[in-house]
Amino acid sequence: MNPTGLARLLAAAAFGLAVTGAAFAQSVKVGAIYPLSGVAASVGVYAKAAIEVATDIVNNDHPELGDLPLAKGAGLTGLGGAKLEVVFADNQGTPAAGQNQAIRLITEEKVVAINGAYQSGITLTASAAAERYGIPFLTGDSVAANLTERGFKWFFRTTPIASDFARIYMEFLKDMKAKGARIDSIAIVHENTEYGTSVASVVTSTFKANGLNITQNIPYSANATDVQSQVLQLKDKKPDVLIFVSYTADAILYAKTMKSLDYKPPIMIADDAGFSDPSFVAAVGNIVQGVFNRSSWSVGAPGTKTYLVNDMYKKKSGVDLDDTTARIMQGFMVLVDAINRAGSTEPAKIQAALRATDLKPSQLIMGFKGVKFDEKGQNVLASALVIQLQNGVNYVPVWPKDQAAAEPVLVYKGW
Repeated sequence: MNPTGLARLLAAAAFGLAVTGAAFAQSVKVGAIYPLSGVAASVGVYAKAAIEVATDIVNNDHPELGDLPLAKGAGLTGLGGAKLEVVFADNQGTPAAGQNQAIRLITEEKVVAINGAYQSGITLTASAAAERYGIPFLTGDSVAANLTERGFKWFFRTTPIASDFARIYMEFLKDMKAKGARIDSIAIVHENTEYGTSVASVVTSTFKANGLNITQNIPYSANATDVQSQVLQLKDKKPDVLIFVSYTADAILYAKTMKSLDYKPPIMIADDAGFSDPSFVAAVGNIVQGVFNRSSWSVGAPGTKTYLVNDMYKKKSGVDLDDTTARIMQGFMVLVDAINRAGSTEPAKIQAALRATDLKPSQLIMGFKGVKFDEKGQNVLASALVIQLQNGVNYVPVWPKDQAAAEPVLVYKGW
């Protein structure tokens, strides 16, 4: 073969490897967009730690984790043992920055897929950028209903969503009514970005359709610095049930303001997010005793895979996994499992592998019924339960009864 022919052959081989994702690639890059600065930075830092633990599970041999995908063996076995490399990007808590970071990860870092971005409003813009470039984007934590209603082909979501939570809250409250609690008047307080507005809307419509009465709907500016007027509105109307849809800084501010104004609702429910953040529990857990929350996460008994994963995370971060960080980790692991099953770094093959996902409960760290995506990219097997902050700073499962570790305590104690 002459030199020119050899050069052409080598070029063709190199091109083929670049397109399909070489089995002998040294590493595979995945992007992770989270708020590493700004008011939600505490969540971003914990999310980063969760993804770093997941990366350790993939890149190193962890046979003790049982059926967890990629725990056994080292590296991406479907790509010849290639190591997983995560490129983190700071969305700074703004939709514009999230979009710009997604574009940078795709065009400069050459990531094969993206995970993120915590706040639904930022996931909205970042995933739209990924859609334009034809790059798979998976969120494990953003719950705004409209994210999977855009007709996107490259967007996937593993977490339960607002309609799931609304149904859970409704059934829980009806059960509490049967036990003697009053639920005649219900107030919902929510931050006014994509997340809060979407969840509040879905909860309101679901409750109305099932005979539950939302008597107060109180939106507030995200990252507010003063919420006395909102708390005074609640104190004046005295709703039987108060539901919060808030991020961390807002949740802490509301807890402190409620104590300073001596306001306690009979039943208080938090929609995860800020109320699950370890920073929230550390700051004000002692003055929100008895708050209900939603979760799909449980540490589990000693020796179980969830217990062992939590132990790995706690050694890195200093705190236990909470529902938010565990959902982030789970979503990331589902994305990486799809890349491995694709046996390729070609976006279309990763997309096809995501669509073919059919993970069983034994393969997850979350208490989902599994992971299987519908045509919109939503995990149809996602599920959740109700937990309550009891005995200091520990959330425990309290509903439904067959999954409870303790009885729900009524009424809300506060401080």
